[in-house]
Amino acid sequence: MKTLQELGEAVGTARRELRLKQKDVAAQAGITPESLLRFERGQVSEFGSRKLLAVLAVLGMEIDFVKTGTSGSLDELRRERGRE
Repeated sequence: MKTLQELGEAVGTARRELRLKQKDVAAQAGITPESLLRFERGQVSEFGSRKLLAVLAVLGMEIDFVKTGTSGSLDELRRERGRE
């Protein structure tokens, strides 16, 4: 992911796969439902790290840093190919 919009879309996809409602995730993360809605839709220019980490924790996810231009694992490449 390279943009905040892509990150928001990925969070929204993960939330839907877990069959969680935006309002419930937002409440557990300590943010407003509107803030989460706008983030998932890519309608924000900023989304603070505290908010992001709180939302990811609710979803059972974490951030993993990967150096740009490095090859991913076979599973990552398969997932990426499935998105094309």
